[in-house]
Amino acid sequence: MGRAFEYRKASKMARWDKMAKTFSKIGKDIALAVKAGGPDPDSNPSLRRCMQNAKGANMPKDNVERAIKKASGVDAEHYEEITYEGYGLGGVAFFVECTTNNPTRTVANVRAIFNKFDGSLGKNGELAFIFDRKGIFSIDKSSIKMDWDDFEMEMIDGGAEEVDSDHEEVMITTAFEDFGALSHKLEELGMEAKSAELERIPNNSKEVTEEQFKVNMKMLDRFEEDDDVQNVYHNMEITDALLDSL
Repeated sequence: MGRAFEYRKASKMARWDKMAKTFSKIGKDIALAVKAGGPDPDSNPSLRRCMQNAKGANMPKDNVERAIKKASGVDAEHYEEITYEGYGLGGVAFFVECTTNNPTRTVANVRAIFNKFDGSLGKNGELAFIFDRKGIFSIDKSSIKMDWDDFEMEMIDGGAEEVDSDHEEVMITTAFEDFGALSHKLEELGMEAKSAELERIPNNSKEVTEEQFKVNMKMLDRFEEDDDVQNVYHNMEITDALLDSL
């Protein structure tokens, strides 16, 4: 299977119990999408994507409509996207994506988390070369009603770099610049993805000891508990043996 599929699968296994922030994350994504392109999903592809992800996460329709209405109001909170880069134990690279209405608070919290777990906050752009920004689409395999070879050809025609699957899920990876084209291809075929995200996939991995792994995972936990943090990416190699040590 492709590099993106294996990395995402391993990360999902390691983070399986960290879903409490999903609705809050989608709500902030909706706020940013509405600010950038307006509240009408028919004319705002970013908002359509957010609504698609909300559906895949079983976010109630009322919550979605409330988030759009709130983001459209004169009293809507002003959010901005900020990224931070740093190192954990064993030289593991961490890329932290935040959506915040208070950058001063956010950078202080991010720095404190790195320091608490003997990591270090770096300069922006210092680690970006380690991560490739990709479009990641997840589809229920059972929803594909055409021959698999035909499906693969349609996805490649839409800009897919990799089409990987297990028994239940199909994951399609695109280059950052082909994200919109693949979204359009799925709409053209009448197919709906469970999720469609722009993610950062490491182009190399870092082996760590069991103790380093445990400390880095605790730091990852703390980042994910922070209300301003939307996504955290790392290049730590995750093995079955390390997962069993948790």
